[in-house]
Amino acid sequence: MITNTEIEKRGNQIPNHIVDFKQENDKIYFTTQNGVILQVTILRDSVVRFRYGTEYVFEPDFSYAINEDVNLGYNELTVEEEIPEYVIITSKIKIYINKANLKVQIVDMDDVILTEDELGFHWEENFDFGGNVVKMSKVCHSGESYYGMGDKASHTNLKGKRVNNWVTDSYAYGKDQEPLYKSIPFYIGLKENIAYGIFFDNSFSTYFDFAAEKRNVTSFWADGGEMNYYFFYGPKMKEVVESYTDLTGVPELPPLWALGFHQSKWSYYPEQKVKDIASKFRKLNIPCDAIYLDIDYMEGFRCFTWNNQYFPNPKKMIEEMEDDGFKVITMIDPGIKIDREYWVYQQAMDNGFFCRRADGPHFKGKVWPGECKFPDFTNPKVREWWADLYKEMIAGLGVSGVWNDMNEPAVMEVPTKTANLDVRHDYDGHPCSHRKAHNVYGMQMVRATYEGVKKYMFPRRPFVLTRAAYAGTQRYCATWTGDNVATWEHLWIANVQMQRLCMSGYSFAGSDIGGFAEQPNGELFARWMQLAVFHPFCRVHSSGDHGDQEPWSFGDEITNIVRAFIELRYQLMPYLYTMFYTYIKEGFPMLQSLVFYDQEDHQTHFRTDEFIFGKQMLVCPVQEPNAQGRRMYFPKGNWYNYWTDELIAGGVERWVSAEIHRIPLFVKEGAMIPKYPVQQYVGEKEIEKLGIDVYYKEGTENSKVYEDQQEGYDYKKGRYSLRRFKLTGKENELIIQQFKDGNFITPYNTFKMTFHGLPFTIETVELDNEEVDLNDIKLNGNNSIEVGKDFTELHIFGK
Repeated sequence: MITNTEIEKRGNQIPNHIVDFKQENDKIYFTTQNGVILQVTILRDSVVRFRYGTEYVFEPDFSYAINEDVNLGYNELTVEEEIPEYVIITSKIKIYINKANLKVQIVDMDDVILTEDELGFHWEENFDFGGNVVKMSKVCHSGESYYGMGDKASHTNLKGKRVNNWVTDSYAYGKDQEPLYKSIPFYIGLKENIAYGIFFDNSFSTYFDFAAEKRNVTSFWADGGEMNYYFFYGPKMKEVVESYTDLTGVPELPPLWALGFHQSKWSYYPEQKVKDIASKFRKLNIPCDAIYLDIDYMEGFRCFTWNNQYFPNPKKMIEEMEDDGFKVITMIDPGIKIDREYWVYQQAMDNGFFCRRADGPHFKGKVWPGECKFPDFTNPKVREWWADLYKEMIAGLGVSGVWNDMNEPAVMEVPTKTANLDVRHDYDGHPCSHRKAHNVYGMQMVRATYEGVKKYMFPRRPFVLTRAAYAGTQRYCATWTGDNVATWEHLWIANVQMQRLCMSGYSFAGSDIGGFAEQPNGELFARWMQLAVFHPFCRVHSSGDHGDQEPWSFGDEITNIVRAFIELRYQLMPYLYTMFYTYIKEGFPMLQSLVFYDQEDHQTHFRTDEFIFGKQMLVCPVQEPNAQGRRMYFPKGNWYNYWTDELIAGGVERWVSAEIHRIPLFVKEGAMIPKYPVQQYVGEKEIEKLGIDVYYKEGTENSKVYEDQQEGYDYKKGRYSLRRFKLTGKENELIIQQFKDGNFITPYNTFKMTFHGLPFTIETVELDNEEVDLNDIKLNGNNSIEVGKDFTELHIFGK
């Protein structure tokens, strides 16, 4: 007799009372009677890791997200046992662990609650796949707001939203569409003007509910793996973001040309078309540093090959492009065409480098070349092999950078758009299914690409670009937001995505200017360019199915507007490079939402349009057609209109005029903005003078400019120039002090300082306590002077 018995699904399981406690240095363990272990690790006084295991065991501890060079160490750690709870105390926070149910509450040293568990950790057995669906729910307090989470196409404040992190090819995605191309499970909470952060380091499909289902509950959960999250205490958003960025890492400095303007299309071919595009940039004097080759440069879309009909001599073409100041960037996808005559395919077959399904056969999927197999980039041997495939392209032909696309991995003609969930991966010696490895697949591909490009580009710096990413991918490459659409709505989306990515540790990011799908009109293209020149990565990319999208494609009026804004980006190149330096040194995001700039001003908590570029420029794009201007909010401080020098006090919303040739752009009072002359490409001209726009302030403001050789690694050996300026303005005086670090000698010897808002007429000038002849410093009215670059103190007196 056979009896059918259905396994009773037990639903949510919850930890019960603590029966064991122990401390091992920075790790504290709590074990419950029903087999839950909570491991609390104090990384820093303000950074704590919470890790939960069930059935008395943890999984092997491994993460692709964590930076090997993360700063660790705390000043104080004590654990006290009280009647209802254990209390873990650092110099910044107190953590209460409830003895009855393992619930966690975290408070600051003033006993203000930062975050507290609602149901807390709970789990549900996954009978379909094994393991657990792991869950965490926390109280959403009144007025609490949420930010971060990477490339979400939603309002910067995620309160009331639910999002899903499952890296997905999302062609022509829309506002609030989920999921998208990246998985960055990190958010910043803001409660009573105090900021904290949570990073849920779990590479399975993860979900976050920011008080969407229940107005007083914020929760996050994953389809498998462990409940493993990091808590960051501010109290400023700046401190939260910098701590998270330190944990997950930053890139090296890019070559300066990578911050220039880039032009791409699906696709530029044959060779003559590429040359014609490059020639027209130079003929029209529109600055550009890089041209991209999409998949059509390959032979039958086979990676690491060239179509000899379209590109008979790629090495010669690339050399000619380089002579004219253009870098060539090539695309490489993960899908390897099944073709026994194709050397890349055969190498992977011979070495067992392709992904296999659960029962043994190789996983196959259709991509551009047709039926393909996919390398397992979570295997270090595969990454090493893949890196070496770039030798001919980089060292042999002279390609300057690589663009990894379709690396979610995207698979065509299947409902899931990606690999089967039963595909097996090495996961660096921790074998798993695609359920766990999917979100890191693109990250590990671009990691291998980065290692190869860096190896064969040496002694120059690498440039790599990715579409798919998991937290920490910023260590290897730039990114962009995927296949957007030529609509005004997508202009708004691009703006919020850049702010969100920068606050999520990923600053080197941009969008497809003008939209990838469909065709913008000239007004939309111009408005998008006006925004995108203030994004860290600046590239036009479009689908060839929808017409031309070069800067000259929309008539002379738009061409002139676009040229002027690209020129402005090149003028601001030292400011932009300094922003990047600050990002890698401090983890400070290159763009900041207004709430990041001033979290105590509640007017900033729901602003989406305005953002801070670097630390001293305020940008607000025009995001609707036929606009002659717009209303915008000015945060704390005083702001000079970049175009008119009008000074506007912060803390107010105002109408700002912005006809088609202008964007609302403002400079912080007291700022010193470094500028280069307009160049057609980085390195075209030797910089003979450093321009500095000096914006008067009654009071003090600090500025800086970082420079090096713009290429290579000598900057790591001290061959850089970091100039810090302290500006102090008084009623009839302006004092500028300079402090210099590094031993790089800049090619120029002179600063040309242009003054804005001086309330007095210049009468005398002292350099290092010695009065100078006004003719010697080329005093131009009350507008500008020229001084030697190595002064310690510049003192300007007026009346």
